Amino acid sequence: MIPIIIAIDGYSSTGKSTLAKSLAKVLGYTYIDTGAMYRAVSLHALREGYLEGEDIDVGSLISDLKSIEISFVLGQESNSVVCLNGQQVESEIRGMEVSNCVSRVSAISEVRCFLVAQQQAMGVKKALVMDGRDIGSVVFPEAELKLFMTASEEIRAQRRYDELLAKGDEVDFEAVKSNIIERDYRDTHREVAPLIQTKDALVLDNSSLTPKEQLDWVLEKVRQITSI
Repeated sequence: MIPIIIAIDGYSSTGKSTLAKSLAKVLGYTYIDTGAMYRAVSLHALREGYLEGEDIDVGSLISDLKSIEISFVLGQESNSVVCLNGQQVESEIRGMEVSNCVSRVSAISEVRCFLVAQQQAMGVKKALVMDGRDIGSVVFPEAELKLFMTASEEIRAQRRYDELLAKGDEVDFEAVKSNIIERDYRDTHREVAPLIQTKDALVLDNSSLTPKEQLDWVLEKVRQITSI
């Protein structure tokens, strides 16, 4: 089987990371969660006081980008865990505080350039599954397999709500849903690398699909491509 790059884009809480992790495990590929990288930068901005309410000290954040080191290590059950300057921050970056600001931070062109360069370097040897918002359109426009994932707002909000509750967070469903809708708008309307469905991307609406059904569907697409 020839190694390929699988680019997975789509709306928040569509299960991109879950699918990407499963694909990487089955195929023996490297998995990179680019959303976690943007969340790590957002967490850094929060810690350093560059974010206050709706305001971002863009100049200070840009000047500080070179001090940010993002890496991935294997955590429990061989899952990839993101580290910020050597510290595991997987739990912190998934909270609502980071969720409420990550779309604004990721809209900063210098932040995107900083992370896209790192992401492209990771794909030199292929055999890679990467998910995010601009993987098929910007990071790897020549990826052999591109997926665009979607699901209804209500279902995505319920998934996110259940995930946060399972972690012990006290959250309100309507607040979670509002965050989903706001992030969709910000992601699709930002000036730099907005979330789009490329013409060559395969759409996967998983509103009524189980994780296994999604995995089986994508694996069949991979087999078709790699057997050519």
